[in-house]
Amino acid sequence: MAEKTIRIGTRDSELALWQAHTVQNKLNDLGYKTEIVAVKSQGDIILDKPLYELGITGIFTKTLDIAMINGDVDIAVHSMKDVPTALPTGIVQAAVLQRANTLDILVHKGNLDFLENNGTIATGSLRRQAQWLNKYPNHTVVDLRGNVNTRMQKLQENNWNGAVFAAAGLERINLKPGDYIDLDWMIPAPAQGAMLVVAMADDDYTLDAVSQLNDIETEVCTYIERQFLRTLEGGCTAPIGALAKYNEEEDTIHFDGVLFSLDGKQKIEINKIVDISEWKKLGFYSAKEILDNGGTELMKNIKESLKK
Repeated sequence: MAEKTIRIGTRDSELALWQAHTVQNKLNDLGYKTEIVAVKSQGDIILDKPLYELGITGIFTKTLDIAMINGDVDIAVHSMKDVPTALPTGIVQAAVLQRANTLDILVHKGNLDFLENNGTIATGSLRRQAQWLNKYPNHTVVDLRGNVNTRMQKLQENNWNGAVFAAAGLERINLKPGDYIDLDWMIPAPAQGAMLVVAMADDDYTLDAVSQLNDIETEVCTYIERQFLRTLEGGCTAPIGALAKYNEEEDTIHFDGVLFSLDGKQKIEINKIVDISEWKKLGFYSAKEILDNGGTELMKNIKESLKK
């Protein structure tokens, strides 16, 4: 087949464009021709409703999925945590890039006294909300939407004490301020800190090109986390955290998974260390343990609450 220009689809936020340009530079270094095609997603346009009220998982990826299926772009670059665990028919995972920082951080305004008293924290994530309320039950959590730049601006404009962000997103576009603390007690979203490239299943030229960007350790760890999420049927709307880490010295995987109630009062968690040979079903079995330990009832309650 004649050499073609690989058209890279992306959202038009600063972070999404940074991710797309990162992939573009890596492909260019390998000798491939590329072009960036930016589109707006419904998740960027509708900012006055919490994500879970919009009723769709993959709201940030849907527009790009359609562009790929229509043949307008060849690949799409996403924050992997935003991507539904079931990809549309015809679209496949082409590469997972080496993972960045997995931590959530609290960006604050220079005074942390509120952690000992009453406080108001902003986040658009049910997972972050539930974990925050579990640790700080007397605090108020308010909804915060928009791309990272918009959310940072809203934090400054409102009288909130702080807001929770993924460290990786702020670090990638040099937006991480001096006033922050690492929330190392908070279990991140499945695949947080990882970038995913998807392509059409029948596009051999593009799949071959992009596969050279794949980081196998990140691929394995995010696979486990997303399998855990999929088995719990969380989509993007339940308070589910998951983190798998590979220990090279011992050739083991350390997995932490958690499911919370929306108000943070109920918490079902699992921690496992297994030999690397057991990775393929680790997420599945861990989720099954949570479901058997009260998670089935809790997931049912969460889905009923979100319908109201």
